[in-house]
Amino acid sequence: MIAFVFNLLLAIAWVTVTGSASLHNFVFGFLLAALALAVIREPFGGRGYLRRTRLVLSLIALFLKELSLSAWKVTLTVLSPDMKLKPGIFAFPLTVTSDFEITLLANLITLTPGTLSVDVSSDRRTLYVHALDCSDPEATRRGIASGFERKIMEAFR
Repeated sequence: MIAFVFNLLLAIAWVTVTGSASLHNFVFGFLLAALALAVIREPFGGRGYLRRTRLVLSLIALFLKELSLSAWKVTLTVLSPDMKLKPGIFAFPLTVTSDFEITLLANLITLTPGTLSVDVSSDRRTLYVHALDCSDPEATRRGIASGFERKIMEAFR
């Protein structure tokens, strides 16, 4: 995780030094920093670092996809004349265990339109989630487990 943050800082430094704050230049700076960190391997683990970077980027891509799909679904729901909603709160059994992983999962769920993380049980084994449409909570549980939770465990374990 420290190496990933260091890589982001190097990419920001690249954008600052070149004076071009375009997305293409930031991505180029990020890739250049990843290559530099892979070459020095000693403190950052080389291949492991590049693998983790790929997995974190995969998590970000999944979030952006889910964000777009959920925003579209909420838009269609709000604009439909007969909003057939069944809002509710369901319990999501957690597989992630660390505070960081639980917090990240809760925030990704909250940032996705139509869902909101409400609370974590005191034993940290259950996350309570409010859904705009809770007509099939089991499908929503499976979606979270096979999506965000799986990607978080792949990237940060």
